[in-house]
Amino acid sequence: MRRTFKAGLGAEVAALALLAGLASAQAGSLKIESWRNDDADIWNSKIIPAFNKHYPDIKIEFAPSAPKEYNAALNARLDGGTAGDLITCRPFDASLALYQKHQLDSVDAIKGMDNFSDVAKAAWQTDDGKTTFCVPIASVIAGFIYNKEAFAKVGVTEPKTLDELHAVLEKFKKDGTYVPLVMGTADQWEAATMGFQNIGPDYWKGEAGRANLIAGKEKLTDPQYVAAFKEIASWAPYLGSGFQAQTYADSQNLFSLGKGAIYAAGSWDISTFRGQAKFAMGAFPPPQPAGTTDCYISDHTDIAMGINAASKNKEDAKKFLEWLTTPEFATIYANALPGFFPLAKTPVKVEDDVAATMVGWRQTCKSTIRNSYQILSRGTPNLENELWNVSAQVVNGKLTPEAAGKQLQDGLDKWYKPAK
Repeated sequence: MRRTFKAGLGAEVAALALLAGLASAQAGSLKIESWRNDDADIWNSKIIPAFNKHYPDIKIEFAPSAPKEYNAALNARLDGGTAGDLITCRPFDASLALYQKHQLDSVDAIKGMDNFSDVAKAAWQTDDGKTTFCVPIASVIAGFIYNKEAFAKVGVTEPKTLDELHAVLEKFKKDGTYVPLVMGTADQWEAATMGFQNIGPDYWKGEAGRANLIAGKEKLTDPQYVAAFKEIASWAPYLGSGFQAQTYADSQNLFSLGKGAIYAAGSWDISTFRGQAKFAMGAFPPPQPAGTTDCYISDHTDIAMGINAASKNKEDAKKFLEWLTTPEFATIYANALPGFFPLAKTPVKVEDDVAATMVGWRQTCKSTIRNSYQILSRGTPNLENELWNVSAQVVNGKLTPEAAGKQLQDGLDKWYKPAK
């Protein structure tokens, strides 16, 4: 403040600054950071009003970022002291890093944490399992969602094997009415998440392969990983014109408008399609490679929520997290956002038929999580982000499957030394 200001004006400015500070830190106001921008309407119309029936004086703002930008944007806001009070947590390494930087608080003392199994909490715990730093919310399952009307028109049924999948895609390509398989590569992450990590577990045998990769007993240059890249490379002729410039939102719109036959999907897409698509949908799990008998699905512990260690309103934040542990929240979340499957122990009836189909795969297939998420993305280059780029380049025909595996393994070898 310049000394030429009058004393009275200086006092007034100081008072206003104090009031502004108090206002920004006042009890009764919470801001939620999230990457789930698709869910804003559900949070504002269903989830937050349900919470406010219990706590009418706590005002909540759901403030999402785009999925691709979330990690970097959140880190910048946390480092700059401008992040929200409640942080939607990615699983494993990304959120563990925030806890290690003292940007997330422990949630072990939150009432209701005993409503989650050790497996559910593992994605948001320290390596020794002694501290949990986010309240688990839901897992998501990968597979394929399809247009039932398109299948009936062309005369095909759900494929059980990859050979059958290719036969179905070929029929749609010859028919010409629909884009056979909807997936773009402009945003890159879809090629990894709904491509490589979707069909890959059948090749590396789910959790066994994931554990071997962490232990250094398998490498990303091994035949099973190269074979998964070869499979997604073979999709290119069926992805439609201009798929290289097609964003995630473009893909959602294309399928919702009835222009695509099959959509390489995460279960989280269901709620978006329910709000937009006018046709009947079905879902099938990843078709199996030739010669395999056991099936595996990517059933990924995906989303949780923690408290910003710098929040000025931790008491209200704790009340919100306590409510997240309840059967009331789990039921609302599972059915307001079909395709997000609650991690709480309390059983929840899933009403949406496509979501119920996908969660039903747990009865016949073995669940696994994405193999890049735990431990293997703690260094530079980050395996998860590298996988986005490499998977997209493989589908685009810019990188061979063999070169893709080598690039990923070389990057991992630069910083990761498996425990002996």
